[in-house]
Amino acid sequence: MSHHAPTAAAGRPIGEAKILIVSDNGFEQSELEVPRDALRSHGATVHVATPDGAASRGWQGKDWGQAVEAELGLEDAIVADYDMLVLPGGQMNPDLLRLNATAISLIKAFHAGGKPIAAICHAPWLLIEAGLIEGMRATSYASIRTDMINAGAEFVDESVVSDHGLITSRSPEDLDDFVAAIVAAVEQDVAAIAG
Repeated sequence: MSHHAPTAAAGRPIGEAKILIVSDNGFEQSELEVPRDALRSHGATVHVATPDGAASRGWQGKDWGQAVEAELGLEDAIVADYDMLVLPGGQMNPDLLRLNATAISLIKAFHAGGKPIAAICHAPWLLIEAGLIEGMRATSYASIRTDMINAGAEFVDESVVSDHGLITSRSPEDLDDFVAAIVAAVEQDVAAIAG
């Protein structure tokens, strides 16, 4: 059974958009910072939400990276305030978040509202947990490919895949394409990017 999002209203210029990034400790440093900074440079308002509203610590290479400040806690995130949700990867971050009922409810609410969701690397685990991946074309980090297939995804090995408002990418090497797809999703309606 496929869980397609309702069609959203027409998009808006990226410079007028509000985008929410959700993370916990152990996010892949570049997968949070590159989209956040690129989207801000396009003029978008980008907020980072963490489980408790405190800074979260990244993971870079084989050790802890830098902390990233949060603008709000997950409990304070209101779907209606945002145009899109971005989920960075890293192995630890989505593994922690998929056990967080508030995070999963938020992801489901973005989808139910017809708002695009972008997930990179291990973050598609969160799409699986939210029950959104079945019947969708999607990609992910290679090590969770079997999880994606078992959850009913039509898995493809491409730098970025957009299907009915769900955008997925494989790894930090795909960040340029990932950010471009985020911008396209905000500026178009979900039906147009469903391809």
